[in-house]
Amino acid sequence: MKILIQVILILSVIIISLALMRGGSNARHLAIRRLLLGFFAIVAALSIFFPNLLTKVAGWFGIGRGTDLVLYGVVVMLLVFIATTYQRYRAMEISVTKLARRIAIDETPKPWEVEGR
Repeated sequence: MKILIQVILILSVIIISLALMRGGSNARHLAIRRLLLGFFAIVAALSIFFPNLLTKVAGWFGIGRGTDLVLYGVVVMLLVFIATTYQRYRAMEISVTKLARRIAIDETPKPWEVEGR
């Protein structure tokens, strides 16, 4: 039963990593993202097969259990995700505002085009 759970977890990590590798704003950003995701996949696979190793690594950081180390990592990743999502949202909001202003200016009738003059 343990091997089945390990296989399911490994497949989950691979699928999530592949999904996150798609897209990117430029080549440098995409390369960094792929390297980090590859590192994540390797560490996740090792932690699934060797959970005691994760506990030893957590001990090096002064954390009691490997599970706590994973929790702390997830919290940090969540905060990074929230920050980057907020930055993207603000940039998109500014773009939409500029676009709306441009459309409003373009669609305003010109004085020489008004009927009845």
